[in-house]
Amino acid sequence: SPQGSTSPSSSSYHSPPPSLSSHHHSRTCHKLTVRNLSYTIHLKGSIPDSFFHLAQKPKPVEVLKSVSFVARSSEIVAILGPSGTGKSSLLRIVSGRVNDKYFDPCSISIDDHLMMRSPDQLRKICGFVAQEDNLLPLLTVRETLIFSAKFRLKEMSSKGKEARVESLMQELGLLHVADSFVGDEENRGISGGERKRVSIGVDMIHDPPILLLDEPTSGLDSSSALQVIELLASMAKARERTVLLSIHQPSYRILRYISKFLLLSHGSVVHNGSLELLEENIQRLGFQIPTQLNALEFAMEIMPALEASTPKLTVVEDKDLYESYPRVWSDEECNRIQQRDYEDDNKRMGNFWFFSNLLEIMFLCSRFWKIIYRTKQLFLARTMQAIVGGLGLASVYVKVRKDEEGVAERLGLFAFSLSFLLSSTVEALPIYLQERRVLMKEASRGAYKISSYMIANTIVFMPFLFAVSILFAVPVYWIVGLNPSISAFAFFTFVVWLIILMASSLVLFLSAISPDFISGNSLICTVLGSFFLFSGYFIPKDNIPKYWLFMYYVSLYRYPLDTLLTNEYWSLRNECFSWRPGNMCILSGNDVLKSRGLEEDTRWINVGIMFGFFLFYRVLCWIILARKASTTTI
Repeated sequence: SPQGSTSPSSSSYHSPPPSLSSHHHSRTCHKLTVRNLSYTIHLKGSIPDSFFHLAQKPKPVEVLKSVSFVARSSEIVAILGPSGTGKSSLLRIVSGRVNDKYFDPCSISIDDHLMMRSPDQLRKICGFVAQEDNLLPLLTVRETLIFSAKFRLKEMSSKGKEARVESLMQELGLLHVADSFVGDEENRGISGGERKRVSIGVDMIHDPPILLLDEPTSGLDSSSALQVIELLASMAKARERTVLLSIHQPSYRILRYISKFLLLSHGSVVHNGSLELLEENIQRLGFQIPTQLNALEFAMEIMPALEASTPKLTVVEDKDLYESYPRVWSDEECNRIQQRDYEDDNKRMGNFWFFSNLLEIMFLCSRFWKIIYRTKQLFLARTMQAIVGGLGLASVYVKVRKDEEGVAERLGLFAFSLSFLLSSTVEALPIYLQERRVLMKEASRGAYKISSYMIANTIVFMPFLFAVSILFAVPVYWIVGLNPSISAFAFFTFVVWLIILMASSLVLFLSAISPDFISGNSLICTVLGSFFLFSGYFIPKDNIPKYWLFMYYVSLYRYPLDTLLTNEYWSLRNECFSWRPGNMCILSGNDVLKSRGLEEDTRWINVGIMFGFFLFYRVLCWIILARKASTTTI
């Protein structure tokens, strides 16, 4: 490998461990060829343009124009160019992270086999490391890689997965931080360079023959950036990987690790070859490279001149770009190129498909529980909210009397409790939003199914929310002095649990359609406010305008409010709450129920409806997330 000054911490991963290098001779070399790749997007006009030219078609913008190059095993190809030249777009297309309608199957080939089927073939073969480190901050480095191995290496034994993770951490130079939290801006964790290496490890756990990285040195200091490039160079040679990455103005020491440079300007190739060839081309144009700059830095300054002279200067080092026309790959050959075909679980596991899904759910449950336990602010907030809210509410309505005023107070208690419980799940919104990007990345790579994620989320949160419901229900019920029946108390607790489950499903659904916390929070407040308005508490059903009547039936407040009232008064129907002089009863439990239109015991019907809402919002969330995962480019 090139000799350059390195920091001491990087020396530990200059050479891969024996367990990884033992496969060195068995790996097949691969060649990635891109021929005349073009990519056009259609941008919608600005608001004024749209207003005055409604019939105007979206303006086509050429992002890439006839890009051609070859990347071979054991070498690093760097894509460079000013911002907005199509570097990230090129990487996403080559890695298959683009919609089918934008995918040109005749422009990309591997080992002279065209990718004629779909971008999914490329997704299986190519590992892709995005610019953002989409990792869960409350998992340790070892846990992050272990879970990645569990999802991506389903057929490997547990010991094999652990050995793979240990070997990968040694290769990535992460053994000294194996038990440290990954962290993020809010939670202290490992350094930026180490976090980037963890991201690389997550997408390398299944050992892809081709690795693509979008600006892996972005946001890192010069020392960390050098360590990342050294690591990639070492892995490319030791494992005969093909590495393709984009990078901004690499330092002189980084240049020595890169085999070939692809220089882009306005979507076109202005240089494809070695650094020496670029220096020759610059000299042919009559320029002299200043001593304080390297050829690439100077090329950025004279980009217009290079772009204008490209037809005269281009020297094609990749002669095999035009030697033979590639043939179409069959699906069998596409699968054979992968050293391990872990992605194709349904086909390979046959009758074990259900078992595979069950394992996914178990692994996700384990990860969910770790995150909930370690998210102290959520764990403590929900617990303290239930205890303080329950005690506070009980202290206001302590020992409510059994008279006409007491009936009104009970109705107010139930209405406020509903509002409190349904709005208490909003604090989970930022956690759902943070997890969503990780979910999109993992699901788009076939690590697990969105349905497995939703089931695991439900399994883990149900007992946690049940504990929260007990903490709230016990003080409220007994301090206030509601129906003293044990069965009524058990049913009250059960309904409180269903209310919290409905709220969590609603927040989960709204987090799936919200772009950020501010809009998500506004959406939740708007939806809950409208549900409360049309619950029948403020406006009786008969007084609701017909065009708003549907809101009465879809309100999350209506059914639990009616259920709590029925639970309180059904066994007290014959009990009198208000007397007229002469011992004449003017308000019985039956009268209270009739005033709300509750002439029959509909508790279990309402329970079924509430459970239906709980499932409905989760199914909606699953549909939206599955749709987003199928189109994501992360």
